[in-house]
Amino acid sequence: MDIILVDTSVWINFFRAHETKASLFLKQNLNSIIIAICPVILQEVLQGVVSDKEFDIVSSYLNTLSPLLGNNYKLAHNSAQLYRSLRKKGVTIRKPNDCLIASYAIYHNIALLHDDRDFQLIAENYSLRLAKF
Repeated sequence: MDIILVDTSVWINFFRAHETKASLFLKQNLNSIIIAICPVILQEVLQGVVSDKEFDIVSSYLNTLSPLLGNNYKLAHNSAQLYRSLRKKGVTIRKPNDCLIASYAIYHNIALLHDDRDFQLIAENYSLRLAKF
């Protein structure tokens, strides 16, 4: 079974029933993939939840996913290097957290499912694997 890190951009579309290629892929493959999560994605998704009831539901669901572990300081360092490397190539990532998310996927050698163009830019210039669908 494939392990895929699902980005915040996909979770937002998934929970809001906004159909994109990535959110549909997630919906159709929930039972055939292992879904990974990292701390920054957990935070981003939960901080966007409005009601307490919805927060509890989304939080409970996300807690069932496979947590990606790693040395947080090493991953932060790798993220900074990734951001700087891209900037030297003339590529500016709009949200530095995307570099941290990409670093988790790279570190664990797993594909990332996303709805965010910054990840495409990272993959074009770095060793980030993107989920194919």
